[in-house]
Amino acid sequence: MALPAVVMVLVVVAVWTFLSVVSQRNSRTEERLRSISRPTSLAEIEVPSKQSREERMTGLKKGLEDLGGLLKPQTELEQSAVKIRLANAGFRSESSAGIYQGLRFASFILFSLMGVAFYLPTKFFGVDPVTGGGKPLLTPLFGQWWLWLTFFVGFGMYLPNMVLWYLRSQRQQAIFLTLPDALDLLVVCVESGLGLDAAMRKVTDEMKDHAKVLTEELSLANFQLQMGRPRREVLHDLGVRTGVDDVRSLAAILIQADRFGSSIAQALRVQSDSMRVRRRQIAEEKAAKTAVQLIFPLVLFIFPGIFVVLVGPAAILIVENLKQPA
Repeated sequence: MALPAVVMVLVVVAVWTFLSVVSQRNSRTEERLRSISRPTSLAEIEVPSKQSREERMTGLKKGLEDLGGLLKPQTELEQSAVKIRLANAGFRSESSAGIYQGLRFASFILFSLMGVAFYLPTKFFGVDPVTGGGKPLLTPLFGQWWLWLTFFVGFGMYLPNMVLWYLRSQRQQAIFLTLPDALDLLVVCVESGLGLDAAMRKVTDEMKDHAKVLTEELSLANFQLQMGRPRREVLHDLGVRTGVDDVRSLAAILIQADRFGSSIAQALRVQSDSMRVRRRQIAEEKAAKTAVQLIFPLVLFIFPGIFVVLVGPAAILIVENLKQPA
């Protein structure tokens, strides 16, 4: 019974030791290069430097990027698709794709070792790792131990994908819920005489407390505009980076209004009205589905209790009457 636990502890210790060695080696190398490249200032001599969290994790990130090279997509289309999914989840760094692939490979190896450590005694020693008996506990479910091992391996391979999908959906949901208020405020600012850039900055300042995800994207778009990028490219990147259909449609309308010289305030007003109608339709659709979705909990949980309460006393009386002699 202790063999799987011992093997698992050894595997975790080995992986942790390897990552620690890589992190320390890269940290020492970067510190040596910094000390050689520039002289130490008086402030750094008097106050001991404290490495930030990002500097301490540099070696780990580098190790994950090296592992991710084994699973790196071969074509540019697949690489761009991975980067877009990571950007939708909020990871816009250049090294995020490599770190993500490295996490996939590390998860694959970890769960594979867990499956081997858990089912190795069952295969070669005839011992159940859970109960310690001679009959495997999980064998009757599938009939072969290697099916469970395959399940562990597949789960480890797709676990980062599921986590990324969850983070992406949560972020897109936050943008979807806070976009109407931001768009209404943007319409008010533009109609009051502000330009689009100034209106976006005003929306960012006013909504930074309760719409952090959306204001973060708008702040990045404002920064790109200040750096001199064309507005058309900035709005297009905003729609692609968020991955929300409403933001993409808003970006497309603003691009067309800027290209043809039409009124941006009128375009924002039309987009706000259409978005409000679309959200009303979504609410009506969910309300119409509620009656159908309530059938299953009513039949499975509520109806049996009501049936027992209503029919139970009558059934007891019928049984007692049948027991009485004629």
